[in-house]
Amino acid sequence: MKKKIILGSIILIATFIIGSTIIKSLASENVNQYKFAEITKGNLESTISSSGTLSPVTTVEVGPQVSGTIAQIFADYNDKVKKGQLLAVLDTVLLKASVLDAQASLERSQAELEKAESDFNRNKLLFERRIISESEYLPYEFNLKSQKANIKSAQANLQRAEQNLKYAVIRSPINGTVISRSVEEGQTVAASLQAPVLFEIAEDLSKMEILTEVDESDIGLIKEGQTVRFDVQAYSDKIFEGTVRQIRMQPEVISNVVTYTVVVDAANDEGLLLPGMTATVDFIIEEMNDVLLVPNTALRFQATEEMFAEFRKKKQNEFESKKDFDKERGSRIGRNGSADNVKMIWFVDSDGSLNMEPINTGMTDGINTEIVKSRFMEEGIQVVTGTETDASANDDSKKTFMGPPGRGRGF
Repeated sequence: MKKKIILGSIILIATFIIGSTIIKSLASENVNQYKFAEITKGNLESTISSSGTLSPVTTVEVGPQVSGTIAQIFADYNDKVKKGQLLAVLDTVLLKASVLDAQASLERSQAELEKAESDFNRNKLLFERRIISESEYLPYEFNLKSQKANIKSAQANLQRAEQNLKYAVIRSPINGTVISRSVEEGQTVAASLQAPVLFEIAEDLSKMEILTEVDESDIGLIKEGQTVRFDVQAYSDKIFEGTVRQIRMQPEVISNVVTYTVVVDAANDEGLLLPGMTATVDFIIEEMNDVLLVPNTALRFQATEEMFAEFRKKKQNEFESKKDFDKERGSRIGRNGSADNVKMIWFVDSDGSLNMEPINTGMTDGINTEIVKSRFMEEGIQVVTGTETDASANDDSKKTFMGPPGRGRGF
């Protein structure tokens, strides 16, 4: 009889345990599981991104002022040159011939002038003695003035021809580095309409500039002297710094988008930056150091009506009415003085119930947001970033929990 009682008790206990397990399993199917992220401390910065092309601050294009054939070239890519240094020489045969022709024209004009002066002086004496009439005398006076003008013209032609001969010798106008050479010996260049570019010389490659295009919606945040951070593809693991030098007022319209050119100065002491490189630029608008950070996913979390009803029920003893709750929210307006910066952070208490904490937010970088003011939020607290059902939570690729893995506290 005693054995039957013990056996019956065992069966009853087993039935109770199995039934409890089944009930809990069925109940948990509709329970929301929460995904969490941790509140951390760190640095935060707000930036505006753009891109541009690196170029030397000062670049001079050197070309011939006369047409001709390149006879010799004395400079090549990357050569360091000094002001006045010989770069190239054009063939001077025709130019020297032009000088000789101009000299001959001048000598011929001088001879004609001497003859005109002699004729004028002789006929002037005859006119004064009334031997010839005024109409006979005037052509000699006119001829003398004309020959004097011819002398000036011949002198100008000679000066032009001599200068063109000097232009055949091309020299560097500045100290710098040759970054481009576009001609070869024997090549003919024509400078009649537009002087071709033979060499491009950068004055100082230790100082570079970046021309970036900034959208009109962001240009108001860019200031002269602002710190800039940028990188180039050639050194993807290295960050360079620069400074905004100029904001050009001339707008450009590209695909119906208005942009403005911003000039950024960048030091190139190591010589790593080369002309023509594409730079990805971040304008640093604002920086905050050692502040509480909350992930933006936590700010975007929206509780269901059932969750919010549960929360209100839990807090009804702490707030006399919704008016008091709103008053409490309004008392926590932060440094910007606007309730627009008040956001709600949801988390799970240690007893497993959903809770909420109003916080006042500051700047954001799009991933994290600064917590300016809060009653309970501190580093290490786990906040809710999303919910999932038990079915989806069984996926090992998603880390979800029935309660916070870290600390949690209520109001």
